[in-house]
Amino acid sequence: MNKLVLGNLVHRPLRSVISVFAVAIEVIMILSITAILMGKLNGFKDRQNGIGMDMFVRPPTTNNFVGLSSASASIKIGDLLAQVPHVKVVAPVNIQVTGSLDNIYGIDFKSFNALLPFVFISGAPFQGPYDIIVDEYAAAGKKVGDSLVVLNHPFRICGIVEHGKGGRKFIPIETMGELTGTQGKVTAFYLKTEDSPNFEDDVKKDILAIPGMETYSVMKTAEYLDMMTPNRLPGFNIGLEVVIGIAVVIGFMVIFQSMYTAVMERTREIGILKSMGASRTYIVSIVLRETGLLAVAGIVLGIAASFALSAILQNRFPTLDFVINLPYVWKSAVIAFAGALLGAFYPALKAARKDPIDALAYE
Repeated sequence: MNKLVLGNLVHRPLRSVISVFAVAIEVIMILSITAILMGKLNGFKDRQNGIGMDMFVRPPTTNNFVGLSSASASIKIGDLLAQVPHVKVVAPVNIQVTGSLDNIYGIDFKSFNALLPFVFISGAPFQGPYDIIVDEYAAAGKKVGDSLVVLNHPFRICGIVEHGKGGRKFIPIETMGELTGTQGKVTAFYLKTEDSPNFEDDVKKDILAIPGMETYSVMKTAEYLDMMTPNRLPGFNIGLEVVIGIAVVIGFMVIFQSMYTAVMERTREIGILKSMGASRTYIVSIVLRETGLLAVAGIVLGIAASFALSAILQNRFPTLDFVINLPYVWKSAVIAFAGALLGAFYPALKAARKDPIDALAYE
């Protein structure tokens, strides 16, 4: 039977290649969309964790993605937070998003650096109101002293730092207020506490007890990062399911058409096999084995191509966060294999039900 299966595939190389590529594209679509979505989510979590804050305080109008919220809290609230017992550092931040979805951090360098110090590759902290600190990715071949336009204003690169500090571009918080019309306003306050996490619950209670701050959001960093999962983000899983569904339909239709056409072309062959005593199970097994081989070849090709694509994009666009999610590798393999077999099931049954006499008389 195995020789017969291989012979059928080799005899029709173009159809076999198309079927393999269809399954491969199905796998690539699943792994690519999960690489983009999960990569962005995990990259966001890593950069937030790299800030070094233990807790943060936000106005009640902000959402979970701090960078997508307006600066609506008074910077003077930082003086009140600094008086709360067990609070070591209060770092105000004013985060603005550009049209290219680039987060620009307006910071007070001294307090922000006190959370977890910047690691400078070259240069130094701000020396003027229009100095900017960028990470090595945002530098993109530029060097200290070069000009960089941010928020429609030219800035001088004063320092290049290692990535992973929340954003990729940092300017003085006073300058951010002037350029965006948010003088004296902040998006959030990042806190460093004594002997973290032992006093975090006490700090939260004391902050919420401050008059006027009862409705503010006070959250531990660990709790916040735990919330950044697909199940807790509206629409995230729906997007994944839609793309996976489209990929499955593509693979199903191509395999169905390929196997259906193959069965029709081999009507006489099937009639000969049945006249020689081949059972329905035997005929179904031949078609499903062919499909299984095509699916396995397509899955291997798709996974290899996805990892190759990830390596190329990471090298060419390091800020893209295109990282293959390993749990979805085997999930995509199972989905593609099951979809291929499902697509071949009806053609297999059609072949098995053919009457030997009619099949032999087929022209």
